[in-house]
Amino acid sequence: MLNHTSVTEFLLLGFPSLHHQQRLMAITLLASYLVIFVGNLLIISLLLAERDLYGPMYFFLCNLSCLEIFIATSILPKAIGNLLMGSKAISFPGCLTQCYFYSLLGSIEFVLLAVTSYDRYVAICHPLQYPMLINTQLCHQLLLGSWAAGFLATVVSAVLVARMPFCNANRIDHFFSDTDSALLIKLSCAETQMVELIPFVASSIILLGSLGMTAMSYLYIMNTILRLPSASSRHKPFSTCSSHFTFVILGYSSCIFMCIQPSSHHISYNKAVALLNTVVTPLMSPFLFSLRNQMMKDALKAAWKRRVINFVVV
Repeated sequence: MLNHTSVTEFLLLGFPSLHHQQRLMAITLLASYLVIFVGNLLIISLLLAERDLYGPMYFFLCNLSCLEIFIATSILPKAIGNLLMGSKAISFPGCLTQCYFYSLLGSIEFVLLAVTSYDRYVAICHPLQYPMLINTQLCHQLLLGSWAAGFLATVVSAVLVARMPFCNANRIDHFFSDTDSALLIKLSCAETQMVELIPFVASSIILLGSLGMTAMSYLYIMNTILRLPSASSRHKPFSTCSSHFTFVILGYSSCIFMCIQPSSHHISYNKAVALLNTVVTPLMSPFLFSLRNQMMKDALKAAWKRRVINFVVV
């Protein structure tokens, strides 16, 4: 049964307090999106091209970079277009599509972060068993499980929101549509309490479950590292985990804040946190995962040298 609604489009109010800086905001977001897209695409290309970067950690890193591109693409092009054109409209199907894919991709990313932390736990705490425990088949199963968990966590709320009636109100005080913030759901002219509760519970399960697994993995990792006899032996595992750990802190802190502020209060804070989650974290990921990883830096230098040599030869 399809929903009966008189609303054909929604208005994304964006950043009304920055009314006179709309084009500057659009240029900033456009530059950020290009860096996110090109930077993560460079990491993906490097991981696929270099034989030295074929381990499980780089397999998961490649998928995380793909997710960063997908998440940014689901939000930023529409936001940039609205800022540049002065239009705030998004169609009803477009709004629901953006809601679903943002929630889906975000859920997958958090599960994949927990999987990556488990991979680091096995590599550091059980190095001799690592090739047997984390094999290619298990990597693909964990990746498939991450997508399945994200799908199951978001599909019910997506179906419920799509079936809700929307009568007159169509103004969303945000720069994108998102069911987790409940701003879209509250516009419905039907009872919304249960529909608000379901995405909140689902996102909390994904966040707290993956956070618990990540925290447990890092507790064991830190315990193992601190037991190593010398500072030089502790340096490599610390440097390997630091970029991932920084990314984890940025991602979890921003989304937990949005989960504990699901109402329409503190809208400006929610927008700032959403910018952190959709722009700043994806923007930093290419630098975190490349500049903080020695093998990535070596591979990047080797690829650059090959291109220079090929250019000179040609």
